[in-house]
Amino acid sequence: MATEMDLSSLSLFPATPEQVLISRRRTWPQWGGKLTEEQYLERDRQMDAMEHASRSKLITWVLAPRDNPTTLNFMCSCETFRRRGLVRYLESNEQQSGIQEVTCYGIASVYTLLDKRRRGYASHMMRLLHWVLSGRGKDYNLPKFPVEWGQPPPEVEEAGKGLFSALYNDIGGKFYQTAGPGLVDSSGWEARDPISTVWEVPQEPFASQFCSGFTWLKYEDLGRLWAKDVQLIKRSIADMPTSAGLTALVSFLPDEGVASFQINRPIVGTEKDVSMDVWGVEKDHTSTDRPTYAVWSVDTHLSVPTLIVICLRATEETFPDLIHMIQEAARRHGVWKMEIWNLPEPLMGLAAHFGGKTFERDEHLPFIKWYGKGDTADIKWVFNEKFCWC
Repeated sequence: MATEMDLSSLSLFPATPEQVLISRRRTWPQWGGKLTEEQYLERDRQMDAMEHASRSKLITWVLAPRDNPTTLNFMCSCETFRRRGLVRYLESNEQQSGIQEVTCYGIASVYTLLDKRRRGYASHMMRLLHWVLSGRGKDYNLPKFPVEWGQPPPEVEEAGKGLFSALYNDIGGKFYQTAGPGLVDSSGWEARDPISTVWEVPQEPFASQFCSGFTWLKYEDLGRLWAKDVQLIKRSIADMPTSAGLTALVSFLPDEGVASFQINRPIVGTEKDVSMDVWGVEKDHTSTDRPTYAVWSVDTHLSVPTLIVICLRATEETFPDLIHMIQEAARRHGVWKMEIWNLPEPLMGLAAHFGGKTFERDEHLPFIKWYGKGDTADIKWVFNEKFCWC
């Protein structure tokens, strides 16, 4: 039986290349799905060179002894993705007026080997993670570092200065809520809107009039679309009405490889169960203020391969035809189920009219933690769609 280590003797460190490889080998049995271990490692190797991970935006972290940070026998590990986000403060403050572009983080691959579980290692890793993702100055909301934990984790040049972070909970319970930055602290990550709408895709093609006025988008078209979507998100947040009690509106941004990660991850370095040649659709000649488009990925690891819409923009007038177009893309490629996360409320009723079933998911639960002034409970996460999942 392995010796249990005192938490004060451990800290959080960026993984060495050897530790990254060990971390991925550890997680393969859990998350490899249909992939062999070598396929799993090759997929991640290829994706490390992509835009979402480039320039040290992807960091693997290990909880390891302070006196042996490069050991291959580390306690547990996780990954973080540095991203751009937006914040609109709702309180009247001249220094915080308007929309600000900020640093934020996505968190993934939280994993502890079976023989190291139930010793508090993973909880301690997540508590320390706040200290490497957030800033440590007066503009950030961290408590005094507990003396019981020893010294704070070393500051890392490629990390820090984050105003919020998000993760996707598949283990349930209160593990992430109670993993706050203090000693006895329940102010960890908080759940936000795990809402899905799903359709069974009709096997019969739609009438040709549904396809008129739309253009299919190939992978090479998406860079232009993400630049367009960034501007739409900025305008939308600027125009959103304020609500009493809210401190700020926050959102991730889909460009710089963030949304493309959703398309690449299921297909890079693997045998393709579904051969998709279009990844989105856009209505022609719509105004820049009220455009209509959608982009999707395909999850072939589910029991039924599913087209998952990662980004959708539509009005109540254009939504029905857009749904028909998405279903047509799925039908043409032999995918018989589709899913959308967090449809805007005005579109949910229409979705039901066209066969969509909306429910609260029990997996991939979006959780967020705010590091600015105020409490996480007072932050609204807008555009909480699949494009920023990691």
